Amino acid sequence: MPRDVILTPEGLANLKAELDQLTTTRRREVAARIKEAREFGDISENAEYDDAKNEQAMLEARIAALEDKLRSATVIDASSITNEVVAVGSVVHVKDESGKSVKYTIVGSAEASPAEMKLSNESPVGKALLGHKRGEEVTISTPRGERRLKITKIDVAK
Repeated sequence: MPRDVILTPEGLANLKAELDQLTTTRRREVAARIKEAREFGDISENAEYDDAKNEQAMLEARIAALEDKLRSATVIDASSITNEVVAVGSVVHVKDESGKSVKYTIVGSAEASPAEMKLSNESPVGKALLGHKRGEEVTISTPRGERRLKITKIDVAK
C-alpha cells in the first residue's frame, strides 16, 4: 500500500510537468528508437533494439512511479503555513554551533534535494526542526555525533 506523499504546490507542478514531458516527448523518442532499431534486421542479436527496449522499460517504470506519487499526493495548503512554527513548506534559517547560518526549505520526501537545501520532513534534520519555533534550539543525532541548531527565522516558502 503506497504511503501518502506530501508535496508543496511547486512540487506538485514539477511532478506534473515531468510526467507530461515523459508521457509525450520521451515516449515518442523511445518509440522512434525502437522502430529504427527494428529496421536494422534480426532483433534477436540487435544491441540497439535491446537498448531501446530497456530504455522504454525504465521510462514506463518512471511514469508509473510518478503517477503513483500523484495519486497518493497530499498537497499542503500554502495559506495554512505560518512563520510561527516549522512545518512542511517552511523556509527555516538556522545557526549551528560554529555560528554558520544555513537556510533549509522543509518539503515532502518526493521533493527532497539536499543540494538545493530542500530537506525532507522525514530526514533527521527536517524531522528535528518540525514543530519548533523561532529562537528554539534543536539537537540532531547524526553519524558524526550530536549537532545543535538554533532557529533564527521562519519564512513561508513561495
